[in-house]
Amino acid sequence: MIRKIVLSVILFLFMVAGLCWYFLLTPTKDIHNVSIKTTDHPVIVLVIDSLMDQPLRKAIDEGKAPALEFLMTHGQYLPEVVSSYPTMSVTIDSTLLTGTYADQHKIPGLSWFKQDENRLISYGGGKREMWNLGGKNVLNDGLIQLNKTHLNKNIPTIYEELEKSHIQSASINGLIHRGNHAHRLHIPTLVSKMNLLPHEVEINGPVLLSMGSLSQFNPENNQYNHVWQSMGINNQFTANELIYFIQKDKLPAFTLAYFPDFDQQVHDHGPKEQKGIEEVDKQLQTILNAYSSWDEAIQKAIWIVHGDSGQSAVINDRKKALIDLNTLLDEYTFWNPDQPSDKELALAVNERMAYIYLEDERINLSDISSKLKKEARIGFIAWKKDNISHVIAADSDKPFTFSPNGPYRDWYGQSWDLNGDLSILDLSINEQNKINYGDYPDALSRLYGALHSHEGQYIIVDAKPGYEFIGTHSPDHVGGAAHGSLHKLDSEVPLIIAGTDQKPKNHRLIDFKDWLVKLTK
Repeated sequence: MIRKIVLSVILFLFMVAGLCWYFLLTPTKDIHNVSIKTTDHPVIVLVIDSLMDQPLRKAIDEGKAPALEFLMTHGQYLPEVVSSYPTMSVTIDSTLLTGTYADQHKIPGLSWFKQDENRLISYGGGKREMWNLGGKNVLNDGLIQLNKTHLNKNIPTIYEELEKSHIQSASINGLIHRGNHAHRLHIPTLVSKMNLLPHEVEINGPVLLSMGSLSQFNPENNQYNHVWQSMGINNQFTANELIYFIQKDKLPAFTLAYFPDFDQQVHDHGPKEQKGIEEVDKQLQTILNAYSSWDEAIQKAIWIVHGDSGQSAVINDRKKALIDLNTLLDEYTFWNPDQPSDKELALAVNERMAYIYLEDERINLSDISSKLKKEARIGFIAWKKDNISHVIAADSDKPFTFSPNGPYRDWYGQSWDLNGDLSILDLSINEQNKINYGDYPDALSRLYGALHSHEGQYIIVDAKPGYEFIGTHSPDHVGGAAHGSLHKLDSEVPLIIAGTDQKPKNHRLIDFKDWLVKLTK
């Protein structure tokens, strides 16, 4: 889902204006001026957006993904690693880089309502949504505020954690990249003159920070950073930057590189889409070819390849597939940027999940939840009251509540107090009071994280497989695929580890940070 980052706003504006020629020349940063301490076994993390187990296995079985097959057969393969929640890129990336869920890292989703500023935050979604919120706001939030103020300053990222031990890092096309080194972005003059961004934008990241044409090192990437190529937020740009670091002997101890292209292909064609895996494998082949042999590559470095979220099919019938929250709650007024004070509810739609904010104190939460409960396409409805999480569903007449610290323990060592209908979240308890998760992996901790991720009184709605939420300006993926939900179809991703026999404590992205830091040290 990295394709939706705020750079797409600039892309859209300049395509409309016909100013694509401006990006034909992009200044590059001189890597020779950066002092890098190389290491014998650097850790290289390759995040392939929307990579899923079944199409990956099929591509390998058909001999169409030799690089991924090589890493898999010479390493470890874990097909069902649990992602974060909501299963949207900014929240997932924040979990990966901080080792926490949203209740601690404080990035609730791609879209959320910031109560103290009375506005909807979006880090980049559909074009209609971005136009409605204003390109300037979306750009500022995604390029600057996301890492500077929204991401919890008290929770260090991997980059910051490693820096404490004087260990250097690199981020290539990562949206979450907060580190200890200041970097100046290349902001096009026309963008600053349109008052979308200041001419000088300084952000913090690891010692090497590459972000498409805004911050690049490899001069040959000028042919892959044009407006029609998402300004360098693409697989080939990512691969070329990584190869450049390797060839110039400037690869630091830890590098995280994002490959965003496959996400859009899955959105368009559905979860069985395989062509994008074959394409990213070709780029991975060129990376491995930067060494004298592929065997040398896994001897000289630790390679970690994984997806960020899955995607589930959206049925090919617009009336059935799309759950229109404006229509479902049409007796209420909704927040909009033109009349921000005249509202009873606010919506933040994250594809297959959404936040519904109660902005008028006179509105009874039970009135909203009872209306939502009538919609059979919603898998569950959840909200918090004090420290108790409440969950209901159309399929159950009995509610379910849970809170941390109780007599029941799950397989991750987390203890919970549970009451009511466990089947709403497909939970079961064995004779040893052990919690088993079904269709919603690590459901309690992930849902608790979202319910405590930011201020305000809000309800979470989560769609059943096949369906997707929309608001007034939301994009949709009818006939394709979408993510965002707590369901395992959106939440389980594959992991390949080569070059080490170590693996994370649990098969969850939240456990990656500690594992990666130990591997790097």
